Amino acid sequence: MLPPVIAGVDGSSESLAAAEWAAREALRRDRPLRLVHAWNWHPRQQDGEIATAAQRHLAQRSLRQAEDRIRRTCPAVKLDQEQVEGPATAALLKAAEQADLLVLGSRGLSGFTGFLVGSVALDVVAGAGRPVVLVRSGEEAADEHLPDDDGAESTRTGYRDVVLGIDLADPCDEVIEFAFEEARLRRSRLKAVHAWQQPSPIGLGAGDIGLVKRPDRAEEWLGFLSAVLQVWREKYPEVEVVETVTEGRAASVLVRAASGAGLLVVGRRRTERPTVPRTGPVAHAAIHHVGCPVAVVPHD
Repeated sequence: MLPPVIAGVDGSSESLAAAEWAAREALRRDRPLRLVHAWNWHPRQQDGEIATAAQRHLAQRSLRQAEDRIRRTCPAVKLDQEQVEGPATAALLKAAEQADLLVLGSRGLSGFTGFLVGSVALDVVAGAGRPVVLVRSGEEAADEHLPDDDGAESTRTGYRDVVLGIDLADPCDEVIEFAFEEARLRRSRLKAVHAWQQPSPIGLGAGDIGLVKRPDRAEEWLGFLSAVLQVWREKYPEVEVVETVTEGRAASVLVRAASGAGLLVVGRRRTERPTVPRTGPVAHAAIHHVGCPVAVVPHD
């Protein structure tokens, strides 16, 4: 059986939007969809059975809300659901091990809601071995598509760009391939973005791109980007690729580039110390400041 797309749900508007986005993604990937609700309870004296029953009732209600929404909007998707008891981070990380993709709801600058309170969501993103997509509240099918000729929202138009943030100092196949595949599935354009900063002359080595004039440096970076992506262009000839290099901090450049996009794809290096999960500054900025769904792809 193919690994499913998994969506974490908790009854919040963010998780419902994430579940619906996950259903559309499951259809694009021709995968089943699994809804997972994680809950954790610590027994106290005599109220254990009552509290457990209440938690199970809330879990069932959350799963039913998500399922009802998906049945209305994506009736063709193959769907099942699961309740998981235990610490939220551990439960979601375990679910990710079985997933083709894990999808969670996000509130951006306000943090995360439901079982994604505080550091849990960041811990999941930082520790998952599979790609994780974060989806904002209010995300709808039309938001993935370009407006129609009259400027109105539509699901009959083409998809918005998939934006790939790429670090040319360490280009990672897993991240690049994920972005190309997402663009292929959508028949959308892929916009590959690299941010560069003018180095100090003191720090330049013999093999560095150390041109003094900024236009020349930008041209060098653009040539490097084209060379890195050439093999992927050949593997995905149907994907239109736009290559962009911009001077500035990577986090700021990507936040601007993702404006109007349908999906932003960024990488996250797997930490050598799994007990200290980290998202990295670029992924962290994207999670908190980008309005479209953000895919965080782990790589070695």
